[in-house]
Amino acid sequence: MGHSRVHLWFIGPAVILMAGLLIFPVFVAAALSFTDYNLGNPSFNWIGVENYDRLVTRSTYKKMFTASLTYVLLVVPISVALGLGAALLISSLRIGGELYKAVFFLPVMATLLAMAIVWEFALHPIVGVVNDILRTGCDVGWLHALLSGSWLGGDPLQSWYGHACAEDFPLWLGDKDYALGTIAFIGIWQGFGFNMVLYLAGLTSVPRELYQAAHMDGADSAWERFRLVTWPMLGPTNVFVVTISSIRSFQVFDTVEALTRGGPSKSTYVMVYAMFEKGVKQNLLGIGSAITIVFLGFVLILTLIQVYFVNRRVHYA
Repeated sequence: MGHSRVHLWFIGPAVILMAGLLIFPVFVAAALSFTDYNLGNPSFNWIGVENYDRLVTRSTYKKMFTASLTYVLLVVPISVALGLGAALLISSLRIGGELYKAVFFLPVMATLLAMAIVWEFALHPIVGVVNDILRTGCDVGWLHALLSGSWLGGDPLQSWYGHACAEDFPLWLGDKDYALGTIAFIGIWQGFGFNMVLYLAGLTSVPRELYQAAHMDGADSAWERFRLVTWPMLGPTNVFVVTISSIRSFQVFDTVEALTRGGPSKSTYVMVYAMFEKGVKQNLLGIGSAITIVFLGFVLILTLIQVYFVNRRVHYA
């Protein structure tokens, strides 16, 4: 009996902190999502599922879901593929592997808000280095022909690069057709180094004996060894990396707040920024809480998918 009480004293503080900081706020947010409560207003009304109805009927929130899902679908597969490719290349190097690890992981260690400010200057339409480099190619004949496709006999003005050279290069953060893609590019740049580290850890768990056995069975090329040994044995790592990348992508906020603030025309109006805008800027805790609960639903679904596939021992599938 005494030992049981000692155990309770040890786990009690952690349980209390978890309940107070994680679990209790979820229930509070769930309750507030059924109200029209505004911060600073002493009274509120219970409005049922009206906030959730707004999320599925109003165009602003439809754009929110579209922007969030588009961002995830852009960032996750590309950052996962680049992370895996970088891990495979680094693991095959005998010299210089540590240097490449540091270079690729540097964006992960850097403060994303500070990096967003750097990207804002780099993407500036007039003084930005990105457009300066692209404009330089317009004056180099062979490079312009290569990028515009005119070397194939086509009209250069019909290509994106040729038209941009004739008119002007886009406002990467000020044009609704490019803003979300630009934010996604920054997310890929910032995230693939993290995925690389996870894949490097997964590669160390692949037994060397399997490669030797595959070689004896006739798997001589690098592609065959990857297809028959590396990829199947990375199954649990793949599930974990995709899940973590998806959750991190749904949580994107810093770059949106620093660079676009949800614009232009709500093209980068992602879920976490919508929570911040409604709950903090506008003090609309009712609709902000509803967005929070939907966001938690997405994260919960992704977590359950990860648990399901890991429990199936995906590396034997």
